[in-house]
Amino acid sequence: MKKLLILFLVFSLIGCKTAPIVKSKTNTQLHFLDEFVLPDTLMVKGTIVGGLSGIDYQNGMYYLICDDAFDARYYTANIHIENNTIADIEFADVFKIKDSSHFLDLESIRFDPITKKVMITSEGSIKRGKDPLLFSVNPSGEITTVKIPDELLANSSQKPRNNGTLEGFCISHDQKGYWIAMELPLEADGPEPTFEKANSPVRITYIDAKLQQPTRQFAYYLEPIIKEPRGDFAVNGLTDILQYEKDKFFVIERAYSSGWGTQGNTVKIFRVDISDASNTLNSNSLKDEMYVSAHKELLFDLETIRGQLTENIIDNIEGISFGPLLPNGNKSLILVADNNFNQLGEQINQFILFEIVD
Repeated sequence: MKKLLILFLVFSLIGCKTAPIVKSKTNTQLHFLDEFVLPDTLMVKGTIVGGLSGIDYQNGMYYLICDDAFDARYYTANIHIENNTIADIEFADVFKIKDSSHFLDLESIRFDPITKKVMITSEGSIKRGKDPLLFSVNPSGEITTVKIPDELLANSSQKPRNNGTLEGFCISHDQKGYWIAMELPLEADGPEPTFEKANSPVRITYIDAKLQQPTRQFAYYLEPIIKEPRGDFAVNGLTDILQYEKDKFFVIERAYSSGWGTQGNTVKIFRVDISDASNTLNSNSLKDEMYVSAHKELLFDLETIRGQLTENIIDNIEGISFGPLLPNGNKSLILVADNNFNQLGEQINQFILFEIVD
């Protein structure tokens, strides 16, 4: 398939102001390779495959989280990549998560190569007073939680937004900790993005694996919504993160505007540098303090490949993972979409494959 060069957009955010600056361009590019759509009727051991909101790859196996709040589970699968295309996706197993004391709205999954444990984030339910979580799960499905910052908890005075909490998660590049990312700003930090307007910082926090404590945090500014809603709802939020070297990340933002049918999503991948970002861990409100936020630049806008995707659909992309090396030695990158089990309209179980070119 035709390869597409990335488009760069570079800017820095300082405090609560958005001030564009000129910054040297990275050589990193993403080339679109292929798309694969799973049928929405696929069953694995009595469970329907859908709601795939996170993905990870370790030692030849993929891990996929399902955000079914009434039957918390994750899958293992083999994604067969041949000749730079996804030839097939074969599900291997399903693992149920046993927990009755929390509200599990599962969003992201990673396999920790050090502890050999599956790690998962849950958004909880702010309106029910149920906390967001970062936890490990053992082979029996029992969970062990990891401490997250108090301001992210359901009843904190900073007020996390319902369905806008721990959406993104990755293992740190040095494998010594975890990065967890909020989907939307805390109410104390700023408003949600709106059409053509945003002053919306989200917090991304580092958890030291040895200390089991948060030790660093930075602010990342979301984009405005660019597609004017034809209905009464629109949102833009961070859906996943992936650290690829020290202080550098890929970040996904997914916007949705109602009234556009299957064409309502806008998905962008940003390259983010936190080398100069302030530590906001002790900040009560990002509205009231001066700080340096993360630098970001647009790496890939999926709008540029919409015409090459199934029925021109860019679905609800919520997961990102490295894949295996390609035949030319370059890394692969895979995105996955959460189809919401088609409860909100026509959606698809979409996987998108890229080549990373440095």
